[in-house]
Amino acid sequence: MKILLIEFRDITHPEAGGAEVVLQQVFRRIVAAGHQVDYLCNHYPGAAREELRDGLRILRRGRQPYFNFLVPWVYRRELRRHNYDVIVEGIDKVPFNMPWFERRVPVACIVPHLFGTTVFREASKPVAAYVYLLERTIGRAYRHSLFSVLSESTKADLRGRGLPAANIRVIRSGLTQEDYSAPAVKPRGEHPLLLYVGRLKRYKGIELGFDALARLRGKFPRLEYAIAGGGDYLPELQRQVAARGLAEHVSFRGFVSHAEKVALMQRADLLLYTSPKEGWGLSVIEANACGTPVVASDSPGLQESVRDGVTGFLVPHGDATALARRMDQLLSEPALYASFRRAALDWAHSFTWERASAETLALLEEARRRGPAPA
Repeated sequence: MKILLIEFRDITHPEAGGAEVVLQQVFRRIVAAGHQVDYLCNHYPGAAREELRDGLRILRRGRQPYFNFLVPWVYRRELRRHNYDVIVEGIDKVPFNMPWFERRVPVACIVPHLFGTTVFREASKPVAAYVYLLERTIGRAYRHSLFSVLSESTKADLRGRGLPAANIRVIRSGLTQEDYSAPAVKPRGEHPLLLYVGRLKRYKGIELGFDALARLRGKFPRLEYAIAGGGDYLPELQRQVAARGLAEHVSFRGFVSHAEKVALMQRADLLLYTSPKEGWGLSVIEANACGTPVVASDSPGLQESVRDGVTGFLVPHGDATALARRMDQLLSEPALYASFRRAALDWAHSFTWERASAETLALLEEARRRGPAPA
């Protein structure tokens, strides 16, 4: 097949996250299986206009703020002539609504998660309303499209927008197993390390960890909360740390390489993930693969990547007292911690990119067989 993949960012973008990792890992394997993939995304300073990466032809056009408006114009002007068999939209910002602009080619969608009303916690009211209203078009624009989602919660979200359940497949992300390993023994030291890895955005709820940290520092005087990643919420997080007198307990590691991330996950005692909504939670599985349990919000997506009471704990979102209690429990009970650690490793080993790419390819082949939406 000739496939056009459309997403705001590619894996090299400075703000790339889990969604871009999934697309790169899945579609590089689809290319290796003999298919052709063009990857249309926005341009960022210093990037090449076009490049070949892992067999994917990366096409960077326009800038992020207006990229979704540019996509139909770029498609009509230079890409339609390639006669693609299927168009794939990665919808994790706003939809491109390609079924409204291309009636001859089937459109399939890969959706990590949708913002819904949570966007109002992250963006200004005008921007949040813009994203919210564009998401509202999904039920009409894609009513004949096939969807791949990472979790049952995102499937339920799409069904609530009027899309038929028969058109939605839950395809879990994979994990590059050889990139991760766990120390044979994780010493219980006097310097416990909590870890967050990901983008620093308002909606991630990272500051909830500060509330829990403040409750535990009396019992664990050398407790550290390491925050790895970059994003526009960094100055506010730094301000809150200073205002709460937590500077000795919180470290901002900035952007870290993959090897540095793995080393941090291997060293960490717990991964914290306190966002109100996730598509899945790839960092959860990565931490589990390093033998690190997770304490997370009982939120969509995270409810499925964290096996509550087995590989970690889920707590009501926003409840810092419950968060601190579960953290304390795992840090204070070695036998419980060891059992969670073993279960986390078993859980993480069940995820492979080969399975994820095979299931995605089957979805795209089905979309091609079905053909474009009826006029």
